[in-house]
Amino acid sequence: MTETLLFFRHNRLALVGALILAALLLLAFVGPFVSPYTPTKLDILHKLEGPSAAHWLGTDAFGRDILTRIMYGGRATLAIGLGVVGLAFLIGVFFGTLAGYIGGWTDTVIMRVVDAILSFPALVLAIALAAAFGPSLQNAMLAVAITLAPQFARVARGQALAISVKPYVEAAVSLGLSSRRILFRYIFANGIGPLLVQSTLALGSAILQTASLGFLGLGAQPPLSEWGADVALNLQYARSAIFVVLAPGGAILLAVLSFNLIGDSLADWFNPRRRTQIN
Repeated sequence: MTETLLFFRHNRLALVGALILAALLLLAFVGPFVSPYTPTKLDILHKLEGPSAAHWLGTDAFGRDILTRIMYGGRATLAIGLGVVGLAFLIGVFFGTLAGYIGGWTDTVIMRVVDAILSFPALVLAIALAAAFGPSLQNAMLAVAITLAPQFARVARGQALAISVKPYVEAAVSLGLSSRRILFRYIFANGIGPLLVQSTLALGSAILQTASLGFLGLGAQPPLSEWGADVALNLQYARSAIFVVLAPGGAILLAVLSFNLIGDSLADWFNPRRRTQIN
């Protein structure tokens, strides 16, 4: 706890990002309990109404309360981000650490697959995979996770290569410890810092890519509330009622911004030279 407080004390941008993220989490997980509306109830008689006391952010083309849809959509979007990054972390770190520690043909095969995936633009590859899997939220999550996993593999491999030649790892090998224990107890545990930074930055990327797939109709399907899908659904009304697009688009912007601010600050914090300058 003391380390966390020290981190936020010396990283004002991280504090700003944490406050934005806390506000979004509060909105997503507490807001629905106090909202008098539901995200799917239609009210055509009050469609495209501007912000008012009854509807703080207005209503969409079907008369649904925009703020309520953002609340429920926040649950889906943030959960998607965590799920995607968690899956990409497990896959990428496992194969990256294995490649860096074992080396040889194992390293060659794994990293050539990683290079092949990274040769495609991430969003283009995610669109292609989501289209091949079929339009659904689960398939969109899997597609984005596949595009993010190579980034974790690269970082994990670099950490494994650097840590595996340390004296304490060589001592563990000479003592006859199992490869599994060396991988998790020494290499993974001592290389977690850069992986946490990559995870934080990947959260913003995962939310943005999943929202992009939702915008293209390859992610969440109606009537499920999701920020990217809501932007696409109301885009045709942007000129006459700009708030129907700005509200979910602004939520995406704030979510990605918060994770990027925290990730950049964590990168400086885990860098010994930058940390000395900060302190």
